Amino acid sequence: MADRYRGAIYVGITTHLAARVQQHRSGDGSDFCRRYGLDRLVWADRAGSVLDGIAQEKRLKRWRREWKFALIEQGNPEWIDLFDLLG
Repeated sequence: MADRYRGAIYVGITTHLAARVQQHRSGDGSDFCRRYGLDRLVWADRAGSVLDGIAQEKRLKRWRREWKFALIEQGNPEWIDLFDLLG
């Protein structure tokens, strides 16, 4: 989740992405997203299992901001909101 192009970023894991994005948008997702107005889904990845997802989340949280920006921009250079593409 992000608030704008190269702005604040939130990394998290969920088993139901669309519902989780809705929670963040309504202010019920996380304190961090609510505090900084993060309401734009700019990147998502599918993990093989919940444990794999948790491990990936922890890895990404240790990354530098620039590395996260590069990861997002590989698939979404304009930082558009991907929520409507979830289908």
